[in-house]
Amino acid sequence: MMILAVMMVMTISANAMSYNAAKNEALFLSDKMAYELNLTAAQYEAVYEINLDYLMSLNGHADVFGIWWDRRNADLRYVLNSWQFDKYVALSHFYRPVAWKAGSWTFAVYSHYNRGRFYNDRPTVFVTYKGGNNRRDVRFYADRKVTKPAVHHANNVPAKVNKSSNGSTWRNIGNTSRPATTTKPNGHSNGNRQIAMNTNNNRSGSGHFGGRR
Repeated sequence: MMILAVMMVMTISANAMSYNAAKNEALFLSDKMAYELNLTAAQYEAVYEINLDYLMSLNGHADVFGIWWDRRNADLRYVLNSWQFDKYVALSHFYRPVAWKAGSWTFAVYSHYNRGRFYNDRPTVFVTYKGGNNRRDVRFYADRKVTKPAVHHANNVPAKVNKSSNGSTWRNIGNTSRPATTTKPNGHSNGNRQIAMNTNNNRSGSGHFGGRR
């Protein structure tokens, strides 16, 4: 099992990552964070920017848990609710997503998710954002309005299955929403289940969202 997990970890050989490499890794990581942390659309946008800035700031082993890792955590604390941040810290493949081994960048998230599977549409800033917010102002995300989900509810709250206007099925748990699913590869919901964006949730700024890329 350990050998299999190591084989699934992706590596990139280089010192500094190119913009294209960094944005693709940031997209994969942010998509999985959106699923696990039940991010709103606004949070997903901000998390992608923060992850991209972090990855683009790495130039070697010293940077992995250096100033840019600290800045990433500080920015995410502004963007996430307290329960989301606590869960983020508890999941090492999100909290410590990158390692520098034998001259290569290693991404732990690939040992938890199958490559190429996405649960959400790309954030709108995927095309337009080129990085740099982490170098401008330590309070950039503190002063930015980011819609957050309602207070976290226990998993034992009765779930109600609804359908959005586009026919997508959603399972509402408390004040949050998740795509309804019955199968989970590797402990996560089925990656083949990539459904249309729940436009109602995006308008309200609460709940989870999904889509087909």
